[in-house]
Parts: sequence; structure tokens; C-alpha cells
Amino acid sequence: MDLGIAGRHAIVCAASKGLGRACAVSLARAGVSLTIAARTKADVEAVAGEIGTAHGVAVTAVTADVTTPEGRTAILAAAPRADILVNNAGGPPRGDFRSFSPDQWMAAVNDNMVAAIEMIRALVDGMIEQRFGRIVNITSGAVRSPVADLSLSTAARLGLTGYTAGVARQVARHNVTINNLLPGRFETDRFRSGVAGRAKSAGISYEEQFERQRSVVPAQRFGDPAEFGDACAYLCSRQASFIVGQNLLLDGGEFPGTF
Repeated sequence: MDLGIAGRHAIVCAASKGLGRACAVSLARAGVSLTIAARTKADVEAVAGEIGTAHGVAVTAVTADVTTPEGRTAILAAAPRADILVNNAGGPPRGDFRSFSPDQWMAAVNDNMVAAIEMIRALVDGMIEQRFGRIVNITSGAVRSPVADLSLSTAARLGLTGYTAGVARQVARHNVTINNLLPGRFETDRFRSGVAGRAKSAGISYEEQFERQRSVVPAQRFGDPAEFGDACAYLCSRQASFIVGQNLLLDGGEFPGTF
């Protein structure tokens, strides 16, 4: 399907691996040029080269941490205006809520809420002016169904979800949409490290823990990041202009609710 966004430009944050990279690839396949950012210079430059060669679009690599003011300044200097913004940042540590200090709570809010809000604030008026904008925030399935050891992530991402709900409805009349993608269990480096950590805590093998987690997903598999990327590209499409302020859960059916 032609998504109607060929020739547009997107900023994709934390795009050197995992779900961010998958979103960048799917957008490039749709003909979108990219500014991609990540903290490790070698990684982000390698991914930029791979995507540009594979899909024939211009890809600018920026070595930057979007969770810092300096990082956001560097990203926005490379792309002061954009048609599409994909907000993404690495999640905070797992653990028991009793163990987290006030500084850790504040860091989680900064990294997984404030950073995205600041990127939106910097770009949304340009989108309104041109009467086209698509903003997608990568949050977490834990926003819908909390996970015990992800309280830092859940609390911060719920704050972003609430912010999005209000702002999305203010800008929709300008053909600017803001939506959230909520990943469940996708096979990424972060997911695999989580499996390893839980296996160690339970005193079992990685393979046994992997199977335990796979077995609770109704689809009986984990998600492929490419599927997630394609969902992101669709939310950025011309056809998705009537999807406003929504939370799209991609979890293989794991969340048991009707709505």
C-alpha cells in the first residue's frame, strides 16, 4: 500500500537498534528521508548507511542522547523541521519499587516523558504551519497492563500518555496527529537481556525462561521488530489522519481486556 508519505522527512530517536531501528527502516521503505539519532557514533552511522543503501533515501546520522538538552539540540540542529517524529528512548532499570531513589524516579520521568514532550514542543508548530504532521511515541504495553518490576518505566510513560491525550486533540484540526505505540514482548536486545535477568533470578536456564515467557503470549511467539516498524509507518501515513490520541497495543493478544 502506498502510504502517501514519500518525500517526507522523519526524525527517529534511539534508532540504532531494536524498535527504533525498525521504525526507521519501515519509514525509509515508504520513501521517507530520515534523521536518526542514537548515543553510539559507530552504531548510528552504520545503521544510517545500511538504511540509505537499502532504500535509496537520504539518512543523516546524529550522535546524540535525546534524553539530554544537548542531545535534543544536536538532533534539532540537523533537522529543525520535520514532517514525522518518532519519540523513543531506552527504558529505565527494572526492579522492586521499594529500591528506587528519588533521583531514579526523576531520571525515569526525564528520559521517558520530558524528553518526548520537549521534542514535540520543538516541532509541532512547524507541523501545524505546513498542515501535516505525524508524531508517534513508543511507550510500553505496561501502560495498559503494569508489570511488577517495571514501575519506573510505567509511571513515566503513563505521564507521557496523559500528555499526549490532551495535546493530540488540540492539534488534530491542523492534520497533525499524535499517537502512542505500546510494544509487548518483541525480540530486541533489551527484551533478551530481561529474559536473562529473570532466568538468573529464578535459577533456571535462559532457554527455560524464554519458553516460559513465550508460552503466555496467545500468538505463541514474540513480536518481530519489523512488524512494529510497519505499524509505526502506518500511523505516519496519509491514511491515518483520523487516528488521534490513541494507544495501539502490539502484544500478540497478551492483554486480556475487551477494550
